Amino acid sequence: MAQGLAGAVVGAVAARAAYAVLTLPERARALAGPETRGTAGAAHGAPRAGTSAGGPGADAPAAWRRRNFRGRVVTLQEGPALAVGVCAASFLVPGQPPRVRAASALAAAGAAAFGAYDDLSGNGQARGLHGHLAALARGEVTTGLVKMVGIGATGIAAASLLRRGPADTLVDGALIAAGANLINLFDLRPGRAAKFALLVSAPALASPAAPLFGPVVGACSALLPDDLAERSMLGDAGANALGAALGAAAVAQAPRPVRLALFGAVAALTLASEVTSFSGVIDRVPALRRLDRWGRCA
Repeated sequence: MAQGLAGAVVGAVAARAAYAVLTLPERARALAGPETRGTAGAAHGAPRAGTSAGGPGADAPAAWRRRNFRGRVVTLQEGPALAVGVCAASFLVPGQPPRVRAASALAAAGAAAFGAYDDLSGNGQARGLHGHLAALARGEVTTGLVKMVGIGATGIAAASLLRRGPADTLVDGALIAAGANLINLFDLRPGRAAKFALLVSAPALASPAAPLFGPVVGACSALLPDDLAERSMLGDAGANALGAALGAAAVAQAPRPVRLALFGAVAALTLASEVTSFSGVIDRVPALRRLDRWGRCA
């Protein structure tokens, strides 16, 4: 447990420091007053700073602004900050062989990179696995499809560092990629993806896998307050990195039957998301609804 807690501390400090650095320019503009804020048109549908739909993220660089589910403008820079925290802690946490550390960091970094590509270049018109495959059938390669292929490739590359056989490497890479996609499906309300990751990873701090789950616990805990306050959101970069890190932690520690069962469960949830709304299910179950809304502004 001590190693897991050490990883959590390193992950929290690194994530918080990265977030502070990434958001420093916008915080400086906000402190200086509205007259110094940029007036260029906002990208990806985000309004200009100072509009009625603005929020704490309205001073973020245009490419990193998004409207959340309530129309407030938030920054996506939480995502890269979380990835930095997880990767830094994965490398520095004690108690793991170098190849396991490298696999965890590569899985998170690769997922974050391809997620950021989709965040900055995607138009959001194609959604879900069905949407991306339908676009491909029309001859259109979406940024989401590029992201899925890229995360799958980096997942397999990360799994190969564990030096198992070809079959295990494929299963492990698929679990990492599927985990990255699953967490992204939860990033539809403030704090939801981070809460889900904490529920999954926090109990593991009392297990031999603690050093691998500690970075996730720390990075999520450090950035959750800004997410809940609707100052920021994970975006694809953060949610994909979070899911890939959880997948890599499971891959490194779990025996093959457990890994296969986990992949089956994650795949089933992903397919279920194609026909039902996670938000709708959560809103219909009182206990899930209370947990989902805990800490949120509204």
